[in-house]
Amino acid sequence: MPQAVLLGAAVAAVLLGHRAVRPAISVATAVAIGLATGLIGFDASIDALRPLRAPLGFLAAAVPLAVLLDRVGFFGAAADWVTARRFAQGDRLPGALWVFGALVTTLFNLDAAIVLLTPLYVRIAVRRGLDPVRLGFQTVLLASLASSALPVSNLTNLIVAEARDVGIADFLLRLGPASLAATVVGWLMYRGTSAGHRTTPPGTAVVATGERGAGQARAWRVGGPAVIVLLLGFTLGDVLGVPAWAVATAVAAGLAVATRSLPWRALPVDAVVVAGGLAVLAAAAVPHLGLDRWLAGTGAAAELRAFGTGVVGANAINNLPALLVGLPTVDGPTTWAYLLGVNVGPVLWISGSLAGLLWADVMARHAHPVTPGEYARVGVRVGLPALGVAGAVAVGLGRLF
Repeated sequence: MPQAVLLGAAVAAVLLGHRAVRPAISVATAVAIGLATGLIGFDASIDALRPLRAPLGFLAAAVPLAVLLDRVGFFGAAADWVTARRFAQGDRLPGALWVFGALVTTLFNLDAAIVLLTPLYVRIAVRRGLDPVRLGFQTVLLASLASSALPVSNLTNLIVAEARDVGIADFLLRLGPASLAATVVGWLMYRGTSAGHRTTPPGTAVVATGERGAGQARAWRVGGPAVIVLLLGFTLGDVLGVPAWAVATAVAAGLAVATRSLPWRALPVDAVVVAGGLAVLAAAAVPHLGLDRWLAGTGAAAELRAFGTGVVGANAINNLPALLVGLPTVDGPTTWAYLLGVNVGPVLWISGSLAGLLWADVMARHAHPVTPGEYARVGVRVGLPALGVAGAVAVGLGRLF
């Protein structure tokens, strides 16, 4: 199974990392070796990438969009507004932001939450003298824990909704309770730990040049309509047939005109290469792994296997390719268990989802880079108990239905 060896080597490179070689280079090298030796077919590679065009396009547009919103001062103005509110006083602020982040993730989608809330939470932390890393972790944790209750919450949900012809009511009944349980348990664990705590004093975040020179009036006048259009586009886009990447690109183009700048350096090239390369390697390796036999069967044991496989697959090869290669092998209740696994699983590892890669890029651009090891430590302490409870709830509901 040389294809599986190539996939394993690429995954190891991403998981372990190396100062001299970026993970994107390691993954691209593995793909190049597979293509050159014939282990991976060119047409098969194109087929593996085709379902990822929309999410990778969104990832490429979302980071420059966040940079442009920062340049017009939107996040700074929003942080000032939030910190002046009554609910933000005392120790209530983290809890209020957790609830708000969970609602944005569920009702809009996890990518919108990452792009809009991560810079906002970092700004709020700086203004309140809190740890920006700890508060910033909320959005990426919720991207996994709170993204299963509605089809719009996650691209993986939309894929399953279309493939299995299921709707909002099905998601609310099958995964709504599990998503709620994961969010509640996640908060209890987050509250009881110093998640992502840094010894460096808060207040050291680099403020964008555009924010220093822009008044709050301009920030609201330019950034406010952009955010409204963005959220409406995410919410109504699927109904109207407008993909999220097109919405993000259009809003970014408008902001580029307003700011007279093009943040080319903000393009998350490495994240796109890692996600796309792992998808190609996974598609080539899966037929040799016997996944169809492993996920066969019905009952609680089969659902637990599906859930665990989804968790492992998401963290090994990213949740989108994990869903695409595993979805044809599951059916009925195991479909919901597998979907929950690929949705919640990335709480443990930073490259488990495109949202995690996007979050890491946003945090780094705000002068608070988070290493994969730091992310994993927080994910295990906060996310592992939530993941276990969510899986138990989903399997229990599978018995009822």
